[in-house]
Amino acid sequence: MRKLWASAYKEFLLLTRDVGGIAILFIMPLVLIVTITLIQDSSFKTIENIDIPILVVDNDQGDVSKTILDGLKESDAFEIHSKTSEDEAKDLVFKGKYQMAIVIPKELSEELQAQVDQNVEGIMAKFSMDSDSTDTTPKKQIEIKEVRLYFDPATQITFKTSVKNGIDKMISKIETESIYKAFQEQISDDPEEVIFDTKSLISFKEVLPEKDEKEMIPNSVQHNVPAWSLFAIFFIIVPLSINLVKEKNQGTFVRLRTNPVSYATVLGGKTLVYLLVCLIQFMLMLMIGVFLFPKIGLPTLDVSGRLPLLFVVALFAGLGAIGLGLLLGTIAKTQEQSAPFGATFVVILAALGGVWVPVFVMPKFMQTLSHISPMNWGLNAFYDVFLRNASFLDILPEIFTLLIFFLVTTLIAIVYNERKNAV
Repeated sequence: MRKLWASAYKEFLLLTRDVGGIAILFIMPLVLIVTITLIQDSSFKTIENIDIPILVVDNDQGDVSKTILDGLKESDAFEIHSKTSEDEAKDLVFKGKYQMAIVIPKELSEELQAQVDQNVEGIMAKFSMDSDSTDTTPKKQIEIKEVRLYFDPATQITFKTSVKNGIDKMISKIETESIYKAFQEQISDDPEEVIFDTKSLISFKEVLPEKDEKEMIPNSVQHNVPAWSLFAIFFIIVPLSINLVKEKNQGTFVRLRTNPVSYATVLGGKTLVYLLVCLIQFMLMLMIGVFLFPKIGLPTLDVSGRLPLLFVVALFAGLGAIGLGLLLGTIAKTQEQSAPFGATFVVILAALGGVWVPVFVMPKFMQTLSHISPMNWGLNAFYDVFLRNASFLDILPEIFTLLIFFLVTTLIAIVYNERKNAV
């Protein structure tokens, strides 16, 4: 045990003498998490909190166009600007001046009403008491009307789909109400009499998990703090592997081998120091979420009742990162090998693990591949604690997997070193 503490103390002295390295380890992750969370915060808010500038060319000037415009205004999502020329609107949108343009065709309201009246009259004629009566009036050919939508070429597909579905829903509602109104006019002489109830019978309600009788609504902070904390923790493999390579190249390991100190003891000392660094990193990340984010307009990170489990996850995630760093530092021969490979490998693990893109939106093959990333194990454990109100037993599979990963990578590093230096 004394040798282990001596090894850890040696590692601590080396780390504290590198002021620039400490700054990178602690300050850069904080800058990263603030920047990413500010950028992504809007994607976790409802569209009602955003005013998107759009153009509307109303060639109809009827009930349908009025309903569409009223629906867009009531959503509080759009800043509506009117234009009289479709070509001008299209040019402004394609140049990126506006997010989208809606062009409502001429006589849309009249044609829709004509089609509804014609269909209703045909149905009523079929049910007429005078079975011998036949309607010889030729049916009017109704021309299909197009509501044209122009989108900025940089607009995401999800936004386009959302807008299309919203407008289609509004027009369907108008058509349904027109049909009910036409039927009522045919079978009742009293315009005030309500025969058909046009209210929607089916509604949708999202049921969220609750804690202390309050709904737990996910926000950008709950997603980004654990995700980028993991990224910072795993980035520890870069300085750790460089440290190991530097000691090998400077002859430190040769001197250590003249003493009765095993390679496992050397790695144990590094593990203790860098695990402490990981926990300090995570603590700073939590403090940013709790104290700084509310000051800059972001949601507050709620850690009430979760701190013990959060630090348990951070502890085992740190072990997983350290095991990977020890293995890389043992195998690499030069700093030029360990540094670029370590940094790139962390980015790959982050991409696979769901730090950048949620796993559920990945292709099936990538979803399967994500299960091999230790960042995915840690991220799922963090999400269990933050968003799913999980207990220790619920996160046990993830932290056990991280522990096994640490033991396996460390064991491989020890065996590789012993065989390489065997006389």
